[in-house]
Parts: sequence; C-alpha cells; structure tokens
Amino acid sequence: MSAKTTPLEELCELVVDCPHSTPKWKSEGVIVLRNQNIRNGQLDLSSPSYTDEEGYQSRIKRAVPQAGDIVFTREAPMGEVCLIPEGLKCCLGQRQVLLRPKKEISGEYLYWALQSPFVQHQISWNEGTGTTVSNVRIPVLKSLEIPRQSEHEQSIANILGALSERIQSNRQINQTLEKIAQAIFKSWFVDFEPVKAKIAAMEAGGSEEDALLAAMQAVSGKSANELAHLQTEQAEHYANLRTTAELFPSAMQDSELGEIPVGWSVKPFSSIARLDTTSAKPSQEPEKIWEHYSIPAFDEGECPAWELGGEIKSNKYRVNPSAVLSSKLNPHFPRTWVPDLQHPGLAICSTEFMQFIPLKTENRAFVAAMIVSRPFQDGIMMRVTGSTGSRQRAQPKQVAVMDVVLPSEALIDAYSERARSMYEMQSKNIWQIKSLDNLRDVLLPRLISGELKVLKERAEENSLKEAAHV
Repeated sequence: MSAKTTPLEELCELVVDCPHSTPKWKSEGVIVLRNQNIRNGQLDLSSPSYTDEEGYQSRIKRAVPQAGDIVFTREAPMGEVCLIPEGLKCCLGQRQVLLRPKKEISGEYLYWALQSPFVQHQISWNEGTGTTVSNVRIPVLKSLEIPRQSEHEQSIANILGALSERIQSNRQINQTLEKIAQAIFKSWFVDFEPVKAKIAAMEAGGSEEDALLAAMQAVSGKSANELAHLQTEQAEHYANLRTTAELFPSAMQDSELGEIPVGWSVKPFSSIARLDTTSAKPSQEPEKIWEHYSIPAFDEGECPAWELGGEIKSNKYRVNPSAVLSSKLNPHFPRTWVPDLQHPGLAICSTEFMQFIPLKTENRAFVAAMIVSRPFQDGIMMRVTGSTGSRQRAQPKQVAVMDVVLPSEALIDAYSERARSMYEMQSKNIWQIKSLDNLRDVLLPRLISGELKVLKERAEENSLKEAAHV
C-alpha cells in the first residue's frame, strides 16, 4: 500500500456505538437496522424489523441516523457496511456502529475504502496476537488506517458507485420481472380471474362477446378503452390477447382441490415434470472445473460457482439444461432456480435441491412459475420432515406426486410463451451482474491503493461507459 493513510477517527465527526440492549420488537413502526439487512455493501430492507416510537427514541439518544451516514457491523458478520439512504427513519440494532464522515470528507469514498481488502484485513486480523478476530472493538475501529487519494476520492467513489448502481438496477429489473411472471400465473391459474370475469359478464346479462372482452381485460390488465386503442394501433397483439382469452372457460366445476374451471384437471405434478436425481461425482475428475449450483451460490446472487472437482468432496446431481431447481432444505425460505447452463456437461447442483425436468421443454416457464406459486409452496411445507430450523427438509418424492390444478395444454403453452422472455432477460441480467461484480472487485483495491489513477473530470463518464459495455 503506497497511498497515504489516515485513522478512521480523524475522518469522522461521529463514531457512535449502538445501544447494548435488545430492541423492543414490534410488527410495525420504525425500522431497526439489523446485521442481516446489511450484505455486500447494500442495505436490504425486503424483510424489515420494527420497534415503536418509544423504542426508537431510546435508541437514538447518542445519535440520530441520517442520510449519508455509514453503518458498520462489529460482528456476525464483521466489517459489513452500508450507507443510510435519503428519507429513511431508522435506528441501529445490535453490534453496529454509526459513522458520520466530516463535511470535507467524501462519505461515498469512505464507504468504499472500508470495503477494500487493505482495510478489511485490518478489521479481521489482530496484529498484536497474530490471530483472526470475531468482533471489532471500538478503539480498533477508530484506529483503522484509511487510504487517502487527495482530490481523486470523489472520482473514485463515482466510478465504483456507477458500477454499483448498474448492478442494483439489474437486480431491481429482475425482481420486477419475477413479480410480473408470478402475478400473471396467480391471476390465470390460482385466482382464475379470466374465468371469473367471463362468468360475471354473462351473469350481468352480457353476450359471449362481452364475456370475451371481460376475459381479455383480465388477461392483459388493460381497460376496455385501452383494448380498443390496442385493436386499432397493434392489431396483431390484440388478436393474440383475444386468442388467449378464448382459451379460458366460462364456468367452474367442483374438484378435490375445490372449485376449478370447467375442463381443467387435478393431476400429480409428475404429469408435467419429472424428478431427476442423476448422480455426479466431481471428485473423480479433480482437474475439471465444474459449474456448481449450490445453496450458497443461489443466496449470493443466483450465479453458479466454478470449482475444481478436487475441491468438491460430496456427490451431486447432474443438472439438466431444462431443469428447474427447488431447495428441499429449509423450504420456509423458498429458493427456486431456473439455471442458464454455460457448460451443460459440467453442470452440477447440490443434493439439497429437488431437480424437476419439464416433460415438454418449452413449458419450463410454466413449471417454474407453478413451483414458485403459493399453493405449491404450501404443498411443499406440508411434506416437510425434521424439527424447526436447519434440519427441515421437503420430501422430493412426495412433492413430485402431489396434486396440482392443470389447465389445458394450449393455456400452458400460452403462459410459457409469454413468460419465457422474462426468464431469459433475468438470466441475461444475472450474468451481467456477475461481470460487473468482477469488474468492481478488480477496480476497488487498485483505485483505493492508488495503483490505478483516474482523471477527476472524466472518471464518472468513463465508468458508466465501461459498465454499459460489460
């Protein structure tokens, strides 16, 4: 490290430890930041925790978190950081420290510097004893040496920030695509909204054409006026919507799973997808690099790990190119993976996954959406063995034959065709995220150390161009 360094304490106007008490947990109220919400430099509030106003007031006596502050985790995990965003009212949980950079210091640069290998090594290594540590004491935190890059610090933050924003944008796009695919499946095959729309229109005295128009609205989510405009401006798209709406019946029937549309059936899941447990032993081919779909890899961003066979000790399943993977481990945390194999002959997955192969490859999107759906996930939970916690596992053979509601082949095809492009876009974004992550990991230590110089006035522009072409 050739760059000049400054102790962290000298760069901050506040270094405030969290209250050493358990928050008063509530089902709603003010957000309490927890270490589980901070990962890889990002604040994830998709599963927030709350306290009431009284609890909030008791936890902000030392400092009120504000936009631009940095939250640092002292242990479990140690050394994770995130920035407090604009407009967030929150308080610290446990094992956290609030850092407030001085006005003249780029908070964004400090945020990235804390994630650099140079600083992370200081965090995890006790130079006095020569051992790794499990938590960071406040005096050690204050004395961390932060590399300085004089007038280039904001430019460095802009470069790394541009890459991070692109990564987050792709993740948000994928979340939106997943929600759309699930919403369509739920509307068509769980709530039967197009069928119910037809029934309601006919019960109101409407004609078959009125019923069809109502079904088209349910299928597309568009109003009658929007459909009329679509008919004029995009006739082919309108015709496709009409064809899809015609596939839905206009009456319901009783079944062992409750009322379902007339003509639909209740059959075992195995009638549309088979359970595959073809074994692989990577350790027998130790020099090969395997494309490993593991539980940790899923949790890290749904991108497989690349590992030498000699490093993989246990047996795995071979992954079929059309497979949909669903975790049998701790199914109350659903993990459904539609892998995009890069090297099919060398793709393997953890035996903690259930691997389902669509009997018709082109219907993979329908199978994936069904596995994600609430009725299917509820069915998995009914077929779990083991105590609560890490020992719970679904029973694959039972899941494979559990009853599901199936529409006509034509409707399965229609949904699959509509959702396929969403899954393809998600896969493209995942691989781009991986490339951007790798680029950021390469640039971070080189920029923070000064090994890689930047031109202040062009740094952000160049980083955006770089990100756009990854």
